[in-house]
Amino acid sequence: MSGHSKWHNIQARKGKSDAQRGKIFTKIGREIAVVVKNGGADPVSNSKLRDVIAKAKQNNMPNDSIQRAIKKATGELAGVNFEETTYEGYGIGGSAVIVECLTDNKNRTAGDVRHSFDKHGGSLGATGCVSYLFKRKGLIILERQEGVDSDDVLMKALESGAKDVVEEDDAFIIETNPDEINDVVEALKSFGISVNEYNVELVPDMYVELDEEKQAKFEKMIEALEDLDDVQNVYHNVK
Repeated sequence: MSGHSKWHNIQARKGKSDAQRGKIFTKIGREIAVVVKNGGADPVSNSKLRDVIAKAKQNNMPNDSIQRAIKKATGELAGVNFEETTYEGYGIGGSAVIVECLTDNKNRTAGDVRHSFDKHGGSLGATGCVSYLFKRKGLIILERQEGVDSDDVLMKALESGAKDVVEEDDAFIIETNPDEINDVVEALKSFGISVNEYNVELVPDMYVELDEEKQAKFEKMIEALEDLDDVQNVYHNVK
């Protein structure tokens, strides 16, 4: 696994979520609505809901807000029905971009996503045009800590069921199968290892590099996409 940029990408997203906490809570609330609708309101039997609740807590979403989102999804409180939809396209320099959305109006969302691509030198493509360049993986982040032995972390991660571990200057990036990430997290915690962040993400098989000018334009496109209310996640293959 090529992990040279994953930790820094995650840090950048985390920093942005801290600055836009209200918007992040809204996006997580939509995600809760969909997984409850599809799998029920009990996190014990609905593993996807359990995952989203864990994600909400990682982002310091208040428990009252989590429960309110669940009640909206079950019809106990008035709410909106959201549908999942995914768009694929190309950024400047031939880069690949995948945009995951939850929306109550697909026509509006498609128009907004297309506009963000077009405005910044990209183009919206057909379903499947770039998704083959990505694989869905579980990623767990462990920041380096004083007194924690690297070899011990590597051994315990692999014992817990991890597929791969990459060491960086300031963190370990642990790769798992998507449906095993929670089991690995719990196993690591049982060893006394502190888990900083974990999530299931689309990871590119290879990264592309852009020159400084193109990089700046590409980043503006990604920011524009992430700022759309209906967009949940944006994945790309740019370093």
